[in-house]
Amino acid sequence: MAVLKDILYKVSLQSVSGNMETEVKAIAFDSRKVEAGTAFVAVRGTQADGHEYIEMAIEKGAVAVVCEELPESLVNNVAFVQVKDSSKALGFMAANYYGNPSEKLKLVGVTGTNGKTTCVTLLHQLFRLLGYNAGLLSTVVNKINEEELPATHTTPDAITLNKTLAQMVAKGCTHCFMESSSHAIVQNRIAGLKYEGAVFTNLSHEHLDYHKTFDEYIKAKKLLFDGLPSTAFALVNADDKRGAVMLQNTKAAKHKYALKSMAAFKAKILSNTLQGLELDIDGKSVWFKLIGDFNAYNLLAVYGAAVLLGEDESMVLEQLSSLNPAPGRFEQVNSNTGITALVDYAHTPDALENVLSTIKEFRTGNEKVITVVGCGGNRDKEKRPVMAKIACDLSDKVILTSDNPRFEEPGDILKDMQAGVSPSNFRKTLVIEDRREAIKAACAMAEPNDIILVAGKGHETYQEIKGVRSDFDDRKVLSEMLNLMHQK
Repeated sequence: MAVLKDILYKVSLQSVSGNMETEVKAIAFDSRKVEAGTAFVAVRGTQADGHEYIEMAIEKGAVAVVCEELPESLVNNVAFVQVKDSSKALGFMAANYYGNPSEKLKLVGVTGTNGKTTCVTLLHQLFRLLGYNAGLLSTVVNKINEEELPATHTTPDAITLNKTLAQMVAKGCTHCFMESSSHAIVQNRIAGLKYEGAVFTNLSHEHLDYHKTFDEYIKAKKLLFDGLPSTAFALVNADDKRGAVMLQNTKAAKHKYALKSMAAFKAKILSNTLQGLELDIDGKSVWFKLIGDFNAYNLLAVYGAAVLLGEDESMVLEQLSSLNPAPGRFEQVNSNTGITALVDYAHTPDALENVLSTIKEFRTGNEKVITVVGCGGNRDKEKRPVMAKIACDLSDKVILTSDNPRFEEPGDILKDMQAGVSPSNFRKTLVIEDRREAIKAACAMAEPNDIILVAGKGHETYQEIKGVRSDFDDRKVLSEMLNLMHQK
C-alpha cells in the first residue's frame, strides 16, 4: 500500500484539497475498475472524458481524485488534486506506485512506422541467448523471459505498463525491449519511464487518422527522443531523412546506423535470397535468416542497440545469425505444392512496397506474383488507393479484399482502394470482399513456382467486423487453401 503524496512524486500539482497522507490501494483511470481505496485519475481520452465519471468513482470507493478541472463541489474524506495534464500525471503516478520499475531495468524503446515489432522481438531473443533475463512489450506478444502475457495494444496503458515492468523486475529481468507507438507517446503512456536508449527505424504514411498531419506524426515520434536523459543512447536510421530530426533536441548520446550513408553502424548487402540475407557488418560477413533490404536495416538497428548496451560485437553477430523473424513478418507458409506462400503484416504503403520489392529481387520473371491485400477500417483513408496502386504495380495479379473493417462497410473500403487502380491494371485486379474466399481464389490461380503474398494482418489471429472479433489466421487459411487446391 502506498501514500498519496508519495505516488504524486514528480507530478506537477496546481492545487490540493484533502489529506495527502491518504493510503492508496490501487490506481485507476477507468471508473469501472475503481474499488475501495482507489486513486481515480480523470483522463480526457479519445472516446470518453474521465471527468464525467468522477462522481461514479467516488461512489465506488475512490479515496482520491486527480483531475484537470475540479468538480463544483468537493466531497469530504476524498482528496482532490488538480493537475495540468492528467494523462502525464497518470504515467508518473503509475511509475511511483509500482516502485519505478523502469529504473531497475535497462529499458530500450523502439519507434518508427515499420520494423518496431521485428526489432524488439530480435532484441529480446538475442538477449535471452546472451544469457539475460529479459522482457518484451510488442504488438504481437508481451513476454517475461519465455512466459507469454496477452498483448492488447502496441504499447499498454501507463498502469498496465508499469505493473508489467514491475513483474519483470520481480522475476529478475535486467532488460526490457518495448515498442513505443506514436499514440502511446502522445497520450503520455510512457510518462515517468526511464529509458536506457531509444531506436528510430523509419517514418512513412501512417496513423494520420489520429495525428491529422504528417508533421504531427513526426513530432509524436520525436517526443520519445526529446525526453531521453543524458545517460541514454539515441540510435537512428541515417538513411531516413527524419532520423536527423529525431536527434535535434535530445540530451542522449547520438548514434546512427545505415546502409547508404555514413554511420557508426554500417552494413552492406552481399546477397538477398528467399533463404536469407548475407551482410557485411563492420568488415565481417554474416548470414541471417531474415529476408529483404528492410530487414537489413532491422538487423543493423538491433546490432547497434546491443553494442550500445555494452555487448561484445562478435558475440552479438554470432547469436543474431541464428534468430528467426517475428511471427507474420515475411513468414513463409510451408506446403508441398511448389508454390511460395508468404504472409506479412504490411499494412502501410511503405511496408507493402518493401515486401513486394524484396519479392521482385529474388523472382526469376517466369512466375506470377499474386498479392492479396486489404486495408483496415476506421483508419487512415488516404493510404487505401496508394496501397492498391503499389500492389498492382509490383504484382501480376491482385485481389483486393477485406482486412479488419471494424465499424466501416468493407465495400466502402474497397471502393477507396479501387480508386488507386489505373485503367491499365483493371484486368489484373479482382475484388473479393470475403477474405477467406480471396485467399482461396489466389491459391486456385497459382501454379508451381508462383508466389502468393497475403498482406495486412500478419501475426493477427482474428478479423474484426462491427466490433466483433472472429478467429481468422492468414497463415492457417493460406495453408488450408493451398492443400485443398493442390492435392496430389
